[in-house]
Amino acid sequence: MATYAISGVWKDNTGTITHYAIHTVNGNTLGLATKYTKANAINLLDNNQNSARTLLWNYTDQNWQWGTTVQVVGAGVNRYLRTTQDGTVRDNLAHLINYGWVTNNFA
Repeated sequence: MATYAISGVWKDNTGTITHYAIHTVNGNTLGLATKYTKANAINLLDNNQNSARTLLWNYTDQNWQWGTTVQVVGAGVNRYLRTTQDGTVRDNLAHLINYGWVTNNFA
């Protein structure tokens, strides 16, 4: 079983998420982010041997903090990644860092 963390997204000019920043997790070691297309991220996490959680930047502590579990939902071409925490459903992980803005490298 492989464990992953998702720390951010890339969006196109319409605001649609096209890519995810996915890190490998090995015990307490967090790998560097790899840019995955939406389709590749869904395929990765659709495998029940793999799991992922969000990774949120805590500006006060200047450190990463774990978020919640990421799930693949939907059917056919309408599949996407979603989290549910404290009863709040967040579609497509749009609440994560937009790395397109950070890197000036939009999707």
